[in-house]
Parts: sequence; structure tokens; C-alpha cells
Amino acid sequence: MIDILIIGAGGAGLSSALYAKARGLSIKVVAKNLPTQSQSVMAQGGINAALGNVESDSVESHIEDTLKASHSLAKRDIVSRLCEGAIDTIRYLESIGVPFSRIEGASEPIKSIAQRRLGGASSKRACYAQDYTGLKIIHTLYDQAIKRDIDIEDNLILLELLKSGNRVLGGVFYDISTATIKSIRAKATILATGGFGGVYHSYTTNMFSSSGDGLVATLRAGGRVRNMEFVQFHPTALKGSSVLISESARGEGGYLIDEDGNRFVDELLPRDEVARAIFRKIDEGKSVYLDIRHFGIEKIKHLMPQELHLCQLFAGIDPSKEPIPISPAVHYTMGGIAVDSKLQVEGLVGCYALGECSESGVHGANRLGGNSLLEITTLSRYAVESLIEDLSDIDESEESYDISLPPISKNESIYDIRRELGKMLFEKVGIIRDEDGLDSALVELKSLKERFKSAGVSDISAHSLEVAEYFELKSALVIAEILILSAKLRQESRGSHFRADYPKESPNFAKASICYIDDNAQIGVEI
Repeated sequence: MIDILIIGAGGAGLSSALYAKARGLSIKVVAKNLPTQSQSVMAQGGINAALGNVESDSVESHIEDTLKASHSLAKRDIVSRLCEGAIDTIRYLESIGVPFSRIEGASEPIKSIAQRRLGGASSKRACYAQDYTGLKIIHTLYDQAIKRDIDIEDNLILLELLKSGNRVLGGVFYDISTATIKSIRAKATILATGGFGGVYHSYTTNMFSSSGDGLVATLRAGGRVRNMEFVQFHPTALKGSSVLISESARGEGGYLIDEDGNRFVDELLPRDEVARAIFRKIDEGKSVYLDIRHFGIEKIKHLMPQELHLCQLFAGIDPSKEPIPISPAVHYTMGGIAVDSKLQVEGLVGCYALGECSESGVHGANRLGGNSLLEITTLSRYAVESLIEDLSDIDESEESYDISLPPISKNESIYDIRRELGKMLFEKVGIIRDEDGLDSALVELKSLKERFKSAGVSDISAHSLEVAEYFELKSALVIAEILILSAKLRQESRGSHFRADYPKESPNFAKASICYIDDNAQIGVEI
């Protein structure tokens, strides 16, 4: 039996694999996709650390900015751990070769790392690599994993967690390459399966495969999820395609303008405030644009080459000559698996959750830009140190599982259901919510779940993605119900959760929502 099974090969999975390998542990990393296709590559703007390379900054300011953005729902101890560990994280990433953008004349490499200000920050704190920060970090981590012969297997989708009592002993997977179901056992398991933004199909910057598989498997195993109503909409995605336009564009001085050329919001407010301001303009029938024409083509090429390419490819425009048409889109999910201070899943033993699938207490009601990459590369180290204590006295017995492949059926299309689910969530559980919309969403979801009972696939052969997409939709329907019920229960507006019928923040709701599956297999939600 291996020491650690890591489920997910993005930033959290690769970071924890490297830390575990350095401690001499045996590891296996499994994932749906290649590491370079993980959601971490979409983090473009930067990774926070109070280096003070460009202007005065402090760890204390980083902590306070993070707590302020969370609207009182973050936990100070874990936020302090994150921010205090940030400089060591940047030093580590620098040492393994992450190609950060640089400033001239510094006395040592870490002092030469360029920094920019992202929304909600009190100073220029985000270390960046042009507008490819997440991609460059992932490529470097993956390169290090290959050099260290870390066993990575893709094309596996998590279906269940293996258990003995309340101890997790690995997972059960659908293998896309062989069209079979198989189990992998381990003394400890790390869930790094990403968020659930893909349930907003066609209205998200996330891959559609971000369907919350890890969260649903945890619920079925007896764990809980927390704060699922908090979904962050990125203010600037390309209108029509939802392709992300990095916050770096606003961090460098880009303007948000309406169709009349008027600026209407402070571009560097936290993302929830900026997204709502844009949404209200669009709701008034106005088009909204991100304007970086004043940068000039040379600055755009130097600092934001990816944004230039994306605008040309997906919108057919030159952003040095035309404003960029934008609309908010789902980008990050603050809610996730409930973990304790050691990042162990509450209610389960030997199972840890990291990154976007985890509600670690770092982000609360709204994530500060630049903290996601920091979370996945910093807290991974703490999780590995914690789980080392759990690697002895393992009971070799395990509970049985019974999982079948989906039926062959043409009665209902999983793709129609997936598309309608995304549209319903965006329209009724989106940036601005209310009781009538949430009630209507529940009615529509019930209909979609009934239709799913008649859905199946047309191809169950090896390498067909259809079976994986069936299982993803099955998870997405569970996530959607939890999301709606959580949003209904939180009768206030806080951070990314805005209720038009309860527009004020209430002290009665300054606490986390909790979701679970009860003994009757029903979803329960409480605050």
C-alpha cells in the first residue's frame, strides 16, 4: 500500500506531491486531465507575498486585506499561516525555476521579482510572470515532478472514497482509458480535485470538467461541505465566450467603461463589488468594456501577451486600438470540503483537502485576488506535515462498493441537461439572487434531475469521454442543489453572495453554512 494517494494534478496536487517526495514518502498522483490542463493555469494575475519589492508592504497588511475581503468568514489563524508562509513559498518557487517577471537593480533574486496590485490589495503585492503566472508555476512544478519520478496517472475520474470505518483508504475511479472501474488504496489521501465552477456551463472561465467530484465523493463518505453559496464571478471575461481576461489588465491601470465611454467603478475594488457594478450596467441594457488602449501595443505585448492573443483569437479585436467587450463569469468557488486546522476532512480520518475543493477558512465570503495560487502552494506543505502523523496503524479491511457504468440510452441527452443547468444557475443563482429566483431554480432543478434518470450514453468504449461526462453531470446536479439551498438559507448579502431581497449584511449570518447528506440520503443544510 502506498503512503499517499493524491487526487488532482493541479497546483495543490503537484505541490503536495513534491513536499511528500522530499519527506521520503511513496506517492501516486491521479487526475482527470494532464497537469498542464488543470484549472491552476487559469490563474493569470499573480501570487501574493508581502515582499515589498515595488512599494512598502507587510505581512500584517496582507492578513488584514484577506480578512477584510472575506467579510468576517475567514479564520484568522489559517489566514495568518498562509500570509506568513508566503515569502518562503515565493523563495521556493524562485529556487525551482518559476520565471517571474523582474525589476532591475535588486541585490538578490527574490528582491528582483516584479509585483503588481490586484483588486482588494492595499499595495502592489502580486508576484507575476507576465499574465501567465499560473501556467508558469504549473509547468515548473510538473517539470520538477517528472525529474523526481513522481508517479502521475491521468484519465481517472473520482467516483467514491474507499473507507474502513471513518478512515479513508484511497478511492474508486472510472478509468477513461480502459472504460473500467478500479480502486487505488493508500494509507492517506489528499483531495486536490478543484472547484465546482463548471456547473455554470457556458457561463464560467472554468473547464466544464470542474464539476465538484471531490466534494460529492466526500459527502457520500460522511464528510461535509461548507459555504457553498459563495461563488466568485470574475468581472472581466470576454463577452460571448467567457474566456478570462486577467485582473492584471486592471492592476496595470486598465479602465472599465460603458458604451458611452464613461468610467463607473473603481477598477481595483474587490471582485464581488466590481462584478456587481458591471452586471447592473448590463442589466440597464448597456454594453461594458475593458479599455487598455492607453497602454500602447508595446506595453501590452510585454506585460499581457496572453490577453492580446485571446482578444485577437476569441473576439477578433486589437486591444491596443479597441476596447474589449466583457461580461462577468464564474471564476472561483469559495465553498468546499470542510476541513480542520490541519486541513483534514472533518468527520474522516486520513483524508485531507487542498486548494479550491477545500474550504480551509482562507477566503470566507470572497477571495482576494492573488491568494489562490498562494493557497495551493503554501498550505500543501502544512497538509503533508499533518498527515505524516496518520500513516501508522492502518486497518487493511475496507468497505465494499458497487458502482455501475451508465446505461446506453438516447431518451435524454446529458449535454442538453448540462447546458440547461448552467443557464438556469447563471440566471437564477448568479451575481444577484432573490427568493423567487431561487425557488424557481429548485423547481427547474427537480425537473432536470428527473430527466437525468432517463439519460445515458451512446458510447462506453475505451477513451470515450461520454461516460466521464455522465458522472460529472451526476455530481453537478448534487452540487447545484446544495448551492441553491445554501443561497436560500443565507438571508443576507455578504461578499460574493448578494440577495436583492436582503441587501444588507447581517450579524446573524456571520458564520459558515454547513451541508451534509443525512441517513436517508437527503441533503441537509444549516447555518
